[in-house]
Amino acid sequence: QYENFILDWDWKLSYGGNSGMLYHVVEDPYFKVPYVTGPEYQLIDEAGWEETNAPTKLEPWQRLGVDYAMHLPDAAKMRLNPQGEWNNSRIVYDNGHVEHWLNGEKILEFDAYTDEWFALKNSGKWADAPEYGLARRGVICLQDHGYPASFRNVKIKELPRKAGRTVELFNGRDLTGWEKYGTELWYVDDAGNLVSESGPDKKYGYLATREYYDDFDLTVEFKQVANGNSGLFFRSFVEPPVKVHGWQCEVAPRNHDTAGIYESYGRGWLQTIPDEKESILKEGEWNTLRLRVEGDRVQTWLNGEPMVDFHDAKIGAAQGRIALQIHDGGGIKVLWRNFRLETL
Repeated sequence: QYENFILDWDWKLSYGGNSGMLYHVVEDPYFKVPYVTGPEYQLIDEAGWEETNAPTKLEPWQRLGVDYAMHLPDAAKMRLNPQGEWNNSRIVYDNGHVEHWLNGEKILEFDAYTDEWFALKNSGKWADAPEYGLARRGVICLQDHGYPASFRNVKIKELPRKAGRTVELFNGRDLTGWEKYGTELWYVDDAGNLVSESGPDKKYGYLATREYYDDFDLTVEFKQVANGNSGLFFRSFVEPPVKVHGWQCEVAPRNHDTAGIYESYGRGWLQTIPDEKESILKEGEWNTLRLRVEGDRVQTWLNGEPMVDFHDAKIGAAQGRIALQIHDGGGIKVLWRNFRLETL
């Protein structure tokens, strides 16, 4: 798996050939095809494809060098060798900054995870692929699209991760940066608190960050106003319409392991808290929850007291979103404030 890198390769297509180079592809049984997670540098013999498939024409977002179905290259900088000859391409992914190159010319450049990027992702081909492009590491994937394609001199140079970034997850005004799943209620009250509340359907509900956060140290305050059965998911992904795969730092009424770690749709409880620490939770008052995830190590604190500290290989191999939960059954209302996340 590769995270930040410069990837170079030579390629040659058959007449009318269609292929591609994908990166940050997530291998999980849930994802049936690579392109629903991994962005693609499109490789295609445009003239040959359109002649072979006439009268169908390629859309601009399907043409050579595009960030497939997202960003278009600068046509003036395209320097393509004749069909059947070798060309060279490059992808640079540097902590969210992306470049596409063709035969020594930079043809495309953009920053992922900006408001513009999310608007493109959510309005086009990927509107029904909620995890598209979110992973910041994954496997490299060559595409077979039914046409012969040749590759050689595939080389990658890894670049360092930029850590130590402070992230404002919640601005105290609206839900910018979050995505809702389900019919339960999420809103900001007059005091600037993020409110999670059961709706009339009394089902599960989730409010997930639109970005992935893998290694981080997060502190947040919560108050259980009514039946505080909630939770803070991490390294998780969403299966529409309302299902989350991953791990939950529990937030629940007393004697139900607040700050313990639970795996959804899998092994269940991984770490509960000691019985003598149940009284640390202040029901009906503000509590401070801290969650630190680094590699395969997970640590939690509640109101300054350490609660769990363990290693887990499955968590260590995962990546994903942070998400708040409303449990099913109705009658739940929890307030959240003062989110502070530091990347590691």
